[in-house]
Amino acid sequence: MVQRDKKISSKNRAATGKTENSSPRFYYKGSRLKQLRAFCYAVKYGTLTRAAEALFLSQPSVSLQLSALEAELACTLVERRRRRITLTSEGQTLYELARPLVEGLEGLDDLFAQTRGAGRSTLDIACGNSTIQYLLPDMVAAFRSQHDKVHMNLHNVTGTDGLALLRSDEVDFAVGSMVDVPIDLSYETLYHFDPLLIMPLDHALADKPEITLEDLSPFGLILPPKRLTTYRLVDLVFQKRKVPYHVAIEVGGWEVIKQYVAMGLGISIVTGMCISETDRERLAVRNLRAYFPQRSYGVVMRKGKVLSAEARAFIDLIRPGLFPRQDWF
Repeated sequence: MVQRDKKISSKNRAATGKTENSSPRFYYKGSRLKQLRAFCYAVKYGTLTRAAEALFLSQPSVSLQLSALEAELACTLVERRRRRITLTSEGQTLYELARPLVEGLEGLDDLFAQTRGAGRSTLDIACGNSTIQYLLPDMVAAFRSQHDKVHMNLHNVTGTDGLALLRSDEVDFAVGSMVDVPIDLSYETLYHFDPLLIMPLDHALADKPEITLEDLSPFGLILPPKRLTTYRLVDLVFQKRKVPYHVAIEVGGWEVIKQYVAMGLGISIVTGMCISETDRERLAVRNLRAYFPQRSYGVVMRKGKVLSAEARAFIDLIRPGLFPRQDWF
């Protein structure tokens, strides 16, 4: 009987990972990767049921994996509130550490195939129309000269749609301008552009030595639609300084705005990125950095995302150095 009890005790220690000289270790089906995958999927999908569907497991199996992980780490990682789960502070810390590891392992096959040259590699970038038209052409050309076998997809989307593509992993990263950066994303600023006042060459303010915000008040502005960042920034500055202003025309696209200004239909405040030397031949251009903030452009990524070799190569290429015009005006 004593011998049988010893065997049972040994069997229990093996099942829990506990030995006489070690602290307790609890493994459900003996795989830390399974536990971390269950944990990351539960956080990603918000419920154990949806995580189980994504993992092709039963809901109790996912629950056991989570419980085993919590027991192993001796802390509570998630709080179960009805059907949904929320992260504790310890859970948030672990999620930020574990997510890139889990995603890296899950994407290992694709990365390995790309490294071996099997199949055609692709690079998906979310970017707005202005970024595609003014910022990226030289950069894309330089990248293509070095990586001509990479198929590039430039997704022309608005800011909100670009964030949705990032979060669903439909793009590798985004290139554009951000004012408020969501907590789940990272933003690396690469270039800055001054705010510029543009007006017809014969405009009343064209020869004025110093232009103030009050000087702009009598003249109708031509601005992008209200939903876009430029309009909101212009409005914020005028409101903050309590200077009245009025918008004569709302229209999308810097090229259209420049054309309308040249025709004498109003004045505008644009980003320096869109002004060329040719534009200066038909427009009077003045720097308004004293009143309006610079616009930054850079790379937006989902935190913890494992980038492909092509994505890393493109980001390294577009960092200031090869393209030093980071303070255009």
